[in-house]
Amino acid sequence: MWREKIEAIVRQYEELTQRMADPAVISDMTRYRDYAQTLAEIEPLVSKYREYQKLERELEEERALLKVEKDPEMRNLLEEDMVRLRDAIDKLAGEIKIMLLPRDPRDEKDTLVEIRAGTGGEEAALFVADLFRMYSRYAERQGWKIEVMSANPTELGGFKEIIFAVEGKGAYSKFKFESGVHRVQRIPITEAGGRIHTSTATVAVLPEADEVEVEIKPEELRIDVYRSSGHGGQSVNTTDSAVRVTHIPTGMVVTCQDEKSQHKNKAKALRILRARLLELERKTQKEEIDRERKTQIGTGERSERIRTYNFPQNRVTDHRINLTLYRLESVLEGDLEEIIEALAAEERAKMLEKVG
Repeated sequence: MWREKIEAIVRQYEELTQRMADPAVISDMTRYRDYAQTLAEIEPLVSKYREYQKLERELEEERALLKVEKDPEMRNLLEEDMVRLRDAIDKLAGEIKIMLLPRDPRDEKDTLVEIRAGTGGEEAALFVADLFRMYSRYAERQGWKIEVMSANPTELGGFKEIIFAVEGKGAYSKFKFESGVHRVQRIPITEAGGRIHTSTATVAVLPEADEVEVEIKPEELRIDVYRSSGHGGQSVNTTDSAVRVTHIPTGMVVTCQDEKSQHKNKAKALRILRARLLELERKTQKEEIDRERKTQIGTGERSERIRTYNFPQNRVTDHRINLTLYRLESVLEGDLEEIIEALAAEERAKMLEKVG
């Protein structure tokens, strides 16, 4: 199956190469630029396949030589070289299959991450702060920018909820694996008896939506303004700068009060709303496809427990791939690459099964 796909791409590459030599195309800058962009995208794949074909030809030549070769020493050399060529061919075939996998168009997008305290009261809120710090450190390692969109802090330094944007190439492709329920097991600072408690937080990861992707009509919005409040409800602002945006058709409500400017709070609230509406549309489409196929696709849903952070054992376990690391501190400092790469590899493996 994959051979048919790559050979079709090679034919496309050769046809486009010929077309770009046509004077009519050369004079049409828009068409020429489109062809050049397509060629640039598929050239690495074509180059890899031509390397694969070259090794296949070499293997056939050595197989033919082996049939007529009588000298034992030469036969051994040929057989050893054939083993090397088969290994190289298998490796290239695997690389080509991965390159053929369909790309998620959302992968290159910026992303919005929403973390909310689950069961566990104040300890769950503190865990939300730990996760936010972990993701902030991870984003720093990647060279990405973090912007807090909305936060609901607690008196002990935790968060009932925090929403932040991650801006950088490929941010969604990495963060998308974090959606789900995260569980922490440790002795809370509020626990006098020294007993281990289990608390949870939910993480939702949404690709940031462009205005052209999600059209929000002004008449579909109800916008309320009020004074920002701090811990215990006391007012922290003398002007009505906090904004509550209600999307009337869906009933979605987004509030932002972090900025002193009403205009900035409204802009942030609309960014969050736009991303949530895009995700709602995606989920609706996915549910329709699932119903048609009569299948259930559960991975990544927020109701699932995906990872446990166990402090007494210095352990992090990702339950989706049964990966356990005994370096909790470094993970909480943002060293997530091993976990995320393992999850990405698992995703590729599942997709490769469909490629054949």
